[in-house]
Amino acid sequence: MKIFNSLLLLITFMMIQSVSVAQNQIDGSEIIGYWDLEFDMNGETLPGWLHAKRSGTRTLVGEIVGTSGSTRPISEIDYAADTGIYSFSIPPQWETVDGHLSFSFTLENNEIEGNVDMAGQTNYFTGTPAPKLTRNEPPVWGNPINMLDNNMSKWIIPKQNQFVMQDGVLINQAMGGNLVSTETFDDFKLQLEFRYPEGSNSGVYLRGRYEVQIEDNTSDVITKVMIGGVYGFIEPTVNAAKGPGEWQTYNITLVGRKITVVLNGVEVITNRSIPGITGGALDSREGEPGPIMIQGDHGPVEFRKFIITPAR
Repeated sequence: MKIFNSLLLLITFMMIQSVSVAQNQIDGSEIIGYWDLEFDMNGETLPGWLHAKRSGTRTLVGEIVGTSGSTRPISEIDYAADTGIYSFSIPPQWETVDGHLSFSFTLENNEIEGNVDMAGQTNYFTGTPAPKLTRNEPPVWGNPINMLDNNMSKWIIPKQNQFVMQDGVLINQAMGGNLVSTETFDDFKLQLEFRYPEGSNSGVYLRGRYEVQIEDNTSDVITKVMIGGVYGFIEPTVNAAKGPGEWQTYNITLVGRKITVVLNGVEVITNRSIPGITGGALDSREGEPGPIMIQGDHGPVEFRKFIITPAR
């Protein structure tokens, strides 16, 4: 029996080693990981994000956030060992172009450099490894900051602005520009009281990069793009939203990549890790502090409480 058990352990060990070796031998496996991207779109720098990973022992797959829309899957990342070129294509999401978006790039000195072809229009992009944002010590919280005053002095007023202050309430009256805070933040707690009319859609971007969704949605079908979630990445456990026209509350804590979201007193996300930037982010420089951004280019929304408590 001892001989049989020893033989079984040896076979199991050899199988594990065989799988491990096969995984390590995937051509182009150096790309596996998370990458912060920057696209040059007609002279304008726009952020993006890429995640490459193994599927089984022979295939590279992944997901990407491009210059518009939300995260979308990559069914296969091809690698040509003779040229060192990676390539993949994805169908359009919100883009108005016909045909797939085709990406090709190289990886050298731990940096990505390549092009994306969108219906004949080619744009250059680069990428660097995304930071882990690991925190070794719990945060020590500083003093709360009230972001609402009559002069909107805590905010950079956008072009096509539709935000106004009325009786202590910040109101986005209609589709317009996004409101960005003058101050940047690292780790923080955020307390909000908000409401929206029927059918409206907005959101709050943490560090200007991670959108926590605000929208009129009372469905029981849970998705990654609904209220209470981190848009495209993390779904809430339940839909704790109230109906349109009602005041609602958010309590959001962001420490490194870890986020906890309490919607109307219900903890709908508990200490989950945000993989990367969401669509519509201001930039992809995840290792830096960033501002708070209120999405104003979708629909009306009101805030009567907007308090941020940064970590010291």
